[in-house]
Amino acid sequence: MTIGSSMSSGYCSLDEDLEDCFFTAKTSFFRSAQSKVPAKNVTQTVEEEKPEPPTVQEIKQKIEKYNAKVTNCLLMKLNEDGTYTGFIKVHLKLRRPVTVPAGIRPQSIYDALKEVNLAEMTDKRTSFYLPLDAIKQLHISSTTTVSEVIQGLLKKFMVVDNPQKFALFKEMRKDGQVLFQKLPLTEYPLYLRLLAGPDTDVLSFVLKENETGEVEWDAFSIPELQNFLMILDKEEKDKIQQVHRKYERFKQRLQQTLKEARGKPG
Repeated sequence: MTIGSSMSSGYCSLDEDLEDCFFTAKTSFFRSAQSKVPAKNVTQTVEEEKPEPPTVQEIKQKIEKYNAKVTNCLLMKLNEDGTYTGFIKVHLKLRRPVTVPAGIRPQSIYDALKEVNLAEMTDKRTSFYLPLDAIKQLHISSTTTVSEVIQGLLKKFMVVDNPQKFALFKEMRKDGQVLFQKLPLTEYPLYLRLLAGPDTDVLSFVLKENETGEVEWDAFSIPELQNFLMILDKEEKDKIQQVHRKYERFKQRLQQTLKEARGKPG
């Protein structure tokens, strides 16, 4: 039997042993443990060639044009030194659990103002899933880089994982497709927001796992790996139950068909 041949269709063939089918389901699941992006989404990692930096006058004009389209109070502000500040929204689309301090209360406004790092107050760690597609609004400067945005997001959620495990993408829509482009760590998200305008349908930012083609297991701690195994074990049991139910439904339909066939005159 070829591994993964039967489960690709969602059902096991009649000549397969049920135990073999479960093994196939387990193997297929572990091979697809990394979340896949839907087919309509295309991820691009090719960096675009950057144009010449705009002048202060050009920036001023762009900010005025940007603010004229803003429908809320999230305006951009030009500073005397030529830098500017504004807001960006980041969608968190993390499909793997993150590591946070165990038994720590949520960060308060006082902690944020005093730059208190609650994660450093305990060595205990736990892992959990952040809400899928949660949105975090950040007030940043034109000099804030992608690297600083990632670190800032992790700090706000008290995530103690290595920032290199994450990447910031810009999400665009074109011809019915959702396109993702991984941003370099030295890119300035607020400048991209300024160029695209305030409409998030034109451009939005997404925090995702930093996919490199292969999982860097060495980057995870022992508790993280143990947590992954617990999650995979639960999902494996769910998969086995699904196969059981499919077999039971098929068995019932087969028995009903045979019963009806016996009742018909030959």
